[in-house]
Amino acid sequence: MKMRRIMLSLLATAGLAALPLAKAQSLAGAGDSSSSAAAGPASTARPEPDLTYTRPTQTTKLHNYFFDAFGPYPIVGAAFAAGINQAYNTPPEWKQGAAGYGRRFGSDFGIAAVSTTTRYGLAQAFKEDTLYYRCECKGIFPRLGHAMISTLTARRGEDGHRVFSFPALIAPYAGTMTAVYAWYPDRYDAKDAFRMGNYSILGYVGGNIALEFLYSGPHSLLSRMHLNNGHAAPTPGSNP
Repeated sequence: MKMRRIMLSLLATAGLAALPLAKAQSLAGAGDSSSSAAAGPASTARPEPDLTYTRPTQTTKLHNYFFDAFGPYPIVGAAFAAGINQAYNTPPEWKQGAAGYGRRFGSDFGIAAVSTTTRYGLAQAFKEDTLYYRCECKGIFPRLGHAMISTLTARRGEDGHRVFSFPALIAPYAGTMTAVYAWYPDRYDAKDAFRMGNYSILGYVGGNIALEFLYSGPHSLLSRMHLNNGHAAPTPGSNP
């Protein structure tokens, strides 16, 4: 129960932290609209481009796999999760101190690596695109809903239509099951793995919320990755 409250608090914090950023983006969008209106009929008459989904290449997916599995974000995430586990002395068999923290960090990083590898591997088998794409919509709640839905959905086909993703659902539990039966103390079993997998899914939700609202300007790390929706995947038939 304590860990559940912590995860829910993290999700709430991520949502609250996104509010100022979303407000700033909304104000910027309003400013652009005002500028267009001030420019006269010639500007408003110009049609907006109709973006189409571009399926990522194998090179792009491989590049993003290594970033998602071994890049700075999983390292920071594992360090943070290990700190929480250290504070609650979970598992107690690993004790405290630098050695205990090191084992917890390695465990959390391993869980994330196995989960990411499973997600990308199964997505390849199911011919799905599980990369995260920012919402083409505007407003806090539509974007928040998009981030949450993206946790268990993926793009499929040349048009990039959204489908429920079994790889996205299975991957978190694959990581925790591997941990329980590979390096966790013997007293842990499938129930513990399932419980830990639920926390992993909550972590994915919080991560997607952060990615949706984090700054991704031209000089940010996100701008060099798929996370800023660089190859555009709007909802089919919609304009930004």
